[in-house]
Amino acid sequence: MPTPDANQSIRPRRNRKSRAIRNLCRETRLSVESLIYPVFIHDSSRDEDIESMPGCKRWSHAGLLRELTEAHSLGIGAVVLFPAIAEQLKSKTAAESYNDDGLIPKTIRAIKNEIPDLAVITDVALDPYNSDGHDGLVDSNGRILNDETVDILCKQAISHARSGADIVAPSDMMDGRVGAIREALDKEGRSETSILSYTAKYASSYYGPFRGALGSAPKSGDKKTYQMDPANAGEALREATLDIDEGADMIMVKPAGPYLDVLALVASHVDVPVAAYQVSGEYLMIESAAAAGWISREDVIRESLTGIHRAGANAILTYYAKEVAGWLYNNKE
Repeated sequence: MPTPDANQSIRPRRNRKSRAIRNLCRETRLSVESLIYPVFIHDSSRDEDIESMPGCKRWSHAGLLRELTEAHSLGIGAVVLFPAIAEQLKSKTAAESYNDDGLIPKTIRAIKNEIPDLAVITDVALDPYNSDGHDGLVDSNGRILNDETVDILCKQAISHARSGADIVAPSDMMDGRVGAIREALDKEGRSETSILSYTAKYASSYYGPFRGALGSAPKSGDKKTYQMDPANAGEALREATLDIDEGADMIMVKPAGPYLDVLALVASHVDVPVAAYQVSGEYLMIESAAAAGWISREDVIRESLTGIHRAGANAILTYYAKEVAGWLYNNKE
């Protein structure tokens, strides 16, 4: 059997021979600064376990503040809020989405009062508030109304900004919403409020557990007329160009893991920061496989997030943010 030349001078394995040397040669470094922590909230005095997402909770007011104080102490710098809205507050006009005394505005004010340095990101879309379960208003024929929805999204974004949101993140995928929101915020004197646009949000099958967490699944039809076709990559560049031209400060690819090629493509073509969302389906697959003993949970979590970062994400939304922050805080490899 042939053996390597004893005088071989180029041996890549020398850069892998110990933990210390591997650390020195590492090209991609996962850091707590890149992590955004998505949390679910509801208007209740009790924290609730989420059946569809084991390990995650719908936080009460007090529980959320405790959780975020701990996360911030570990170095987490940003949180994104997702509300589970009571059914009686949902309507076909989604008016609760811009109620200044609603769940999200109250929560923003509470966080900013307790943890002023924590950046608060809010989801701007109608599905948690819409009795139809869609990200936009729905007409009598089941058609999603683009321009009418954008008007409501502007009101929602202004309400969040008034309450102290640092970043508003439109996730609805309506045409023209970034430009409209930017104009509305500026007219309101909120030019400092940033926009993180869900630019390439795919009509993915990986969102099921999230919809269970919020009770926000569409009552009829699907989201394929506004979310992107999973078969398309180049279309993401068109969406990115439009959103940046309309004033997006940051853009996002969602989901992350199944769309690393799209993430890499977008990141290589734009000059604004790019985020990626490791969504609920990705989370649940890791949790399920780990619970069955088929994978090393911590190793797979680290590898999955490193892959997202390596593909070009400046920031990663992940339900593992706080846990990973703890690992990094304790300097575990």
